[in-house]
Amino acid sequence: MVDLKTPTEIEAMRAAGKVVAAALTAVRTAAAVGVSLCELDEVARDVLRSAGAVSLFEGYQPGFAPAPFSGVICTSVNDAVLHGLPTGTRLADGDLLNVDCGASLDGWCADSATSFVVGTPRPEDLDLIATTERALAAGIAAAVAGARLGDIGAAIGEIGDQAAVGTNLDFGGHGIGRRMHEEPHIPNGGRPGRGLKLRPGHVFAIEPWFWHGTGSVYVIDDDGWTLRSADHTRGAHAEHTVAVTEDGPQILTLR
Repeated sequence: MVDLKTPTEIEAMRAAGKVVAAALTAVRTAAAVGVSLCELDEVARDVLRSAGAVSLFEGYQPGFAPAPFSGVICTSVNDAVLHGLPTGTRLADGDLLNVDCGASLDGWCADSATSFVVGTPRPEDLDLIATTERALAAGIAAAVAGARLGDIGAAIGEIGDQAAVGTNLDFGGHGIGRRMHEEPHIPNGGRPGRGLKLRPGHVFAIEPWFWHGTGSVYVIDDDGWTLRSADHTRGAHAEHTVAVTEDGPQILTLR
């Protein structure tokens, strides 16, 4: 079942979204050559703690994971495309870093992610990030009342197809509210005009993720969490929590 949120509940989620946005902004500011992923996790942890928010990631353990997640952010570097655990690894010049953060405030959740290059960027990495951000914008623009859920995935997939980047439909967007992962699943591709009819009050985490390679195969590290592209090409990830309203889509995690 896909729950509808009231305007008051959406505003509560926006408050959580502001905390998540602040954490991602602080992490991006702190990220530099020589800084460790654990140090970035502490930066985000401080933001959540100061706001009285609770991490959605720390202690989370879905069925595929051998152990609970150990950080408050996912830190995925270069060919690690999703769910990277914060470790003592230190950032190097030119690293492409994907940071994902989720938090609950007063029982309402928000989830967002961003990708950027530390130090000297490679043009192809900047292009990949720009493609991912365009796909996110297209997915958000499709989240209007009266449209279908498939319109969101189709809009994202069209951007990926045009750029000839790799993607995977196993992991994608999702409903969000009192819990981080609610129905429905939103694949980053598909056909328009299909699926759930969107109504004011639907709230989704929309999150395209692409990689340079044209394949869709990934491997999971021994930590049981980190998803890595099988061909070791770099990946980018972008995400916002978005509410469908009578006035159009509203980004609740705006940075």
